[in-house]
Amino acid sequence: MPDEKDETGEIQGSPGSGSVWTDDLLARAKARSAGNAEPPQLVGESEPTGDRESPTGEPLSDATGRPTLVTRTDLAKAEGPDALSDPPFADTFVVPVIPPHSTPPPPVGSEPMDLDLPGTGAGARRALIEWGSVLAGALILALVVRTFLFGAYYIPSPSMEPTLSVGDRIIVNKVSYRLHDVNRGDLVVFHPTRGATTNGIDDLIKRVIALPGETVKFDAGRVTIDGGMLLEPYLTVPDMTEGMGVVPWCVAEVSNQCTVPADHVFVMGDNRSNSRDSRIFGPVPITTITGRAFVRVWPPGSLDRL
Repeated sequence: MPDEKDETGEIQGSPGSGSVWTDDLLARAKARSAGNAEPPQLVGESEPTGDRESPTGEPLSDATGRPTLVTRTDLAKAEGPDALSDPPFADTFVVPVIPPHSTPPPPVGSEPMDLDLPGTGAGARRALIEWGSVLAGALILALVVRTFLFGAYYIPSPSMEPTLSVGDRIIVNKVSYRLHDVNRGDLVVFHPTRGATTNGIDDLIKRVIALPGETVKFDAGRVTIDGGMLLEPYLTVPDMTEGMGVVPWCVAEVSNQCTVPADHVFVMGDNRSNSRDSRIFGPVPITTITGRAFVRVWPPGSLDRL
């Protein structure tokens, strides 16, 4: 007898259709979510006739109904002792990977390579050569600087006081007068000329008072240049300059007066009462001037521009 339909049009009595089948499916899903061991069976499903087994004869599900895992060992037991053996020529040859820009390792069993590393003696010899080169270069540089550029000098007498005292050390620029002419007021270092008593001193330092062609005259302890009075702030007393007699190299041989010849300068010490200068040995040839003193570097704390 054909099944009867309800008012919704669903076939009643069919186990796999309609709302009954849907309710069973929802119940089965809820049971799985709740963790029940045996979820309710769908309408129309038949009870399992027995547990499925693995190739080894063991069940594929445990007591809770969850499937068990089949391992490789289980397959080996089922297929025999040679089931998992490697096929012929299955050996793998490992080739070492050499990073780029690196030296490959020596073969096994070979003799260690000699890297020719320098020993202690070679290192000391090389260091000695390097330091010797540095010292030689520094010495040559110092000689060049001292000969052509700068020179250090020691003040041995009080003839330049109060500007320079005994024991002061100064630096002389030897290039100055290759670039410009001698100026009045410069402190110059020069080689002594004839008539200069130096007591064994090779160089003298004095101040330039008059230039070539100028006439120097002394009047009442003051110095005049071509009739004009010379201002000398470096003196302790303005009118302390003693006169002179007839001296060599002067053009006009008149007492207390001298016209400086060409290519000469008239020099005097700042300590006028204790200085042997052009008042005694006459004007100094410019060619004998070594350079211009421009800085005092000693004693400590007295660094000053001259």
